[in-house]
Amino acid sequence: MKKLALLLGLFVAALQASAPALAQEWPAKTVRIIVPFGPGSTPDIVARLVAESLQQKYPASAFVVENKPGASGNIGTDAVAKADPDGATLGVSIGGPLAINPLLFSSLPYDPKKDIAAVTQLVTMPSVLAVNPSLGVNNVAELIALLKRDPGKYDFGSIGNGSLSHLAMAAIALKSGTQIVHVPFNSSPQAMTAVIRGDVQMACLPAASVVALAKDGKVKMLAVSLARRSPFLPDLPTLKESGIDVEADTWMGFIAPGRTPPDLVAKINKDVVDAIRSPAVRDKLATQFMEPVGNSPEQFRAVIDAEGPRWAPVIKAADVKLD
Repeated sequence: MKKLALLLGLFVAALQASAPALAQEWPAKTVRIIVPFGPGSTPDIVARLVAESLQQKYPASAFVVENKPGASGNIGTDAVAKADPDGATLGVSIGGPLAINPLLFSSLPYDPKKDIAAVTQLVTMPSVLAVNPSLGVNNVAELIALLKRDPGKYDFGSIGNGSLSHLAMAAIALKSGTQIVHVPFNSSPQAMTAVIRGDVQMACLPAASVVALAKDGKVKMLAVSLARRSPFLPDLPTLKESGIDVEADTWMGFIAPGRTPPDLVAKINKDVVDAIRSPAVRDKLATQFMEPVGNSPEQFRAVIDAEGPRWAPVIKAADVKLD
């Protein structure tokens, strides 16, 4: 019995020692950072900023951003979920693949709760409700009044079925008791071009796609979708301030395979948080109207878990399905 107890003690000690050792060695080899969207997308831009900062910190290692787009982000996120949990494969993803897609797809190739380890929330970025100036509205209240006068007459653009830009406008319609026709496009530039041309009359899209056009007078900004005013657009009220209880911020987060040891997740978290909060990265993010976050794995998991209950009623009311 004494020998058995000794062996068990040694075994437990070895297990306890292995995880910290793995964390201390990271990055021991090339690190792939998978982005579930194409080159030039916002998650891709953020991933490359983080990778560049990590590369500067660890010049002996290599940090490679790999794009795996498809299936609304499910393909790339699944590649992270299925990878070995050794810190060699990580990812940058958004609310869709991590929280909203389970409500849109009948099944996913991964379980966002079990197969994905939350490392840290990287950034948040406001979406902006913008309209064609020809509508003649100056605020959200005037827009809602117009929509109520002619139900179903007006259209909104989005970057695709089930996208945040779709769900944000669907939520606005639901909370305001109005009817707006959805017209999906393939990208933010296409959707904004449609607003400018009057093919659709409004859209709720990331600030980076809207602000320059608003400054040129091509569209009119009415509100931001954050819970608080954006520091980049301090004069623009939130939807909540405007009487519509809707939040639809675009966020991105850093993820790892679900079985990654907690000590290794903590080590990666520290390095990535340092990177996203660095002055150089912060300045580059500001050009895209993005604020760095850099929270704990537990805080990021809470953000992910809050998305489902927020969007489930909207998805049900709008009858949105992707398969």
